Amino acid sequence: MLIIIGNQKGGAGKSTLTLLLANFLTLVKKRKVTVIDMDYQQSLAQKYEKTKAAENPENYEIIAAGLEHFPSMYTVLSKSREHIVIIDLPGKLDDDGLIPVFSAADLILCPFAYDEFSFDSTVLFSVVLKKINPSGQLVFIPNRIKGNVRYDTASDVETQLSKFGKITPVISDRVDFQRTDTFQTPLSLYPVILPVFDQIYSDHIEETASKI
Repeated sequence: MLIIIGNQKGGAGKSTLTLLLANFLTLVKKRKVTVIDMDYQQSLAQKYEKTKAAENPENYEIIAAGLEHFPSMYTVLSKSREHIVIIDLPGKLDDDGLIPVFSAADLILCPFAYDEFSFDSTVLFSVVLKKINPSGQLVFIPNRIKGNVRYDTASDVETQLSKFGKITPVISDRVDFQRTDTFQTPLSLYPVILPVFDQIYSDHIEETASKI
């Protein structure tokens, strides 16, 4: 199964969300996972190398790769029915190398915020994604939402995004997100992320992975 995590807007929290999901799938659901870091900054691959250097146990492998490497890599990684591949995408849509990645995705997770700029970028990402992969399951995740801020546009934003896919419960902003690495997720974050990831797993991953 191929899961891609992306949005055209930088700072949406895709890389941290990728770590959180990979940790959830390996530590909680005991699934085999490989993460491909295709973001231009490749911060996940750097975290992974630091974890290895500290001799912490590796829950999964993170591979730094460019979009051009995807077709060959996925041919190898997709051979196992139980294997879940997660890709952290670059934050741009102007690379033709995204087309085969979008086309192959079983599940697309799109973190977003309720501000106007994030909404516009999210809609653009969704339109492009759906043109390339109409059957892909698109799930929007309100990410790092501040609990003490009133978002007057939240209802309108969710109404528009629901035309493209499903919307999960909110992931509220916490300082502990900065402590997440490839070795573990802070326990204080579990009450925040479990309602989101449990829903995604039961609705999209568990059943789809069993059919591949």
